[in-house]
Amino acid sequence: MEIEKALTVAAPPERVWELLLDPQVMGGCVPGMKSIEVISPTEYVALMHVKISFISAKFKLRTNIVEQRAPEYLRAEGTGEDASVASSLKQKSEIFLAPAADGGTELRLKVQVDVLGRLGTFGLGVMKTKADRMWDEFGANLRTRIEDGAPRAMASSAAPVASAPAPAPAATTPAMPRIDASAVSAVTGVTPTGHDGWWSRLLGKTGAAAHSPGRQAIRVEVRDPQRTVTVEWPVEAAEQCRAWLGDLMSKG
Repeated sequence: MEIEKALTVAAPPERVWELLLDPQVMGGCVPGMKSIEVISPTEYVALMHVKISFISAKFKLRTNIVEQRAPEYLRAEGTGEDASVASSLKQKSEIFLAPAADGGTELRLKVQVDVLGRLGTFGLGVMKTKADRMWDEFGANLRTRIEDGAPRAMASSAAPVASAPAPAPAATTPAMPRIDASAVSAVTGVTPTGHDGWWSRLLGKTGAAAHSPGRQAIRVEVRDPQRTVTVEWPVEAAEQCRAWLGDLMSKG
């Protein structure tokens, strides 16, 4: 399946390039992204949840940046699998950045995706409809990150998304770590209001005390004995973060 998409964002190419190479930013923009482990500046391992029709898959994706010409061209290749649904994928993607007339950037994406197994049995129309929805959500998230100024605070952090080395490759996708009250922490630059239950208690304990001017983000750490995975969400996506945490905790 081949996909070609384009969007224009209100930032110069140099700024957009900076964000594209920031795993914290991209992890928050890509729909279904659960976590990212940084292996090297050009290699990442991500856990991504994708639902197509009645099949829900969690792919462990290994992506390598194989060519880049800052700030205008990037080419990446990746593979992933979810043995639980007997599916795998291989993708090659190219990203082109070009200055727009209004001082912004036109971002153009070309992707070649091969999906095998149960997910590969779906027709091309179903797959492209899913890809269109994911692209629209990605574009909206990227524009929000650029226009609200939050990406600068997140991009300035030197800490990688995952501080521990990647686990050894396994035949099946590893389960997410079990979560209890001591395994999850969150830091946000705003005091939460209007939330009930565990979400309110979680943020209510840490949000006000951790207030830091200029940093408007929700930072979540999930720990187990082998690793720590850190994900940052813009405060505008608080409800998405809440849903993600709820889903994660229900599987703990």
